[in-house]
Amino acid sequence: MSLAALSTRARRVRKLYAALETRRGGRPWSGAELAQGFVGDVGDLMKLVQAKEGRRPGRNVDAALAHELADCLWSVLVLADAYGVDLDAAFRRTMTGLERKLTPRRRTRTGRTPRARRC
Repeated sequence: MSLAALSTRARRVRKLYAALETRRGGRPWSGAELAQGFVGDVGDLMKLVQAKEGRRPGRNVDAALAHELADCLWSVLVLADAYGVDLDAAFRRTMTGLERKLTPRRRTRTGRTPRARRC
């Protein structure tokens, strides 16, 4: 599934959650509340990573880890949508910058490497 298709599906699920939040609390969650939920998901992910590494007890760790990674991805997609971030373009720019930064440079005739570009 493409990032655009994932984003569309995440947006659809977000609308369902917004309706539930409105019924329960009178309004949908704000961007800050969505980010706070994401932080909670990352905490749950960390516990599962520890379980996967044998540092913490856990049951059905592989399935739970896959679920939590999907939850985290959903949160990132929803936050990008909430703040108008073109995640596809931002990801491509960021990866290009990192690849440039991390790719070994060729040496010049003087034996020096060219100065690294800042991203």
